[in-house]
Amino acid sequence: MFKSVLIVGLGGFIGSASRFLVSRYFQLQTLSDFPWGTFTVNIVGSLIIGLVYGLSERSNFLSPELRLFLAVGFCGGFTTFSSFANDMLLMLQGRELFHFIIYSGASFILGLVSVFIGRYLVQIL
Repeated sequence: MFKSVLIVGLGGFIGSASRFLVSRYFQLQTLSDFPWGTFTVNIVGSLIIGLVYGLSERSNFLSPELRLFLAVGFCGGFTTFSSFANDMLLMLQGRELFHFIIYSGASFILGLVSVFIGRYLVQIL
């Protein structure tokens, strides 16, 4: 059990640090108030978790420890529902209904499509 906690913790640390760097990059590179950093990490994280579970279902390519590290640790730290929810609330409070609809709809649809694409890529390769 302790080994699993360390594996998840290390993956979470790397995922969280990566999320910070991606979010910071978008914050510095774009003039938009749109939360591009959170949007990007959530979509990319969805693709990664689709690949991880697709590989896990297809073969023994990923050990249980590597799957735990990537899916629970890295993706859990990399993606962020709480920032997503806060971004949506700020858009509603700012009466940015168009951005709210685009952000929430695109995040949900592209997240789901990204998980599907990740799993599909594993099947066709």
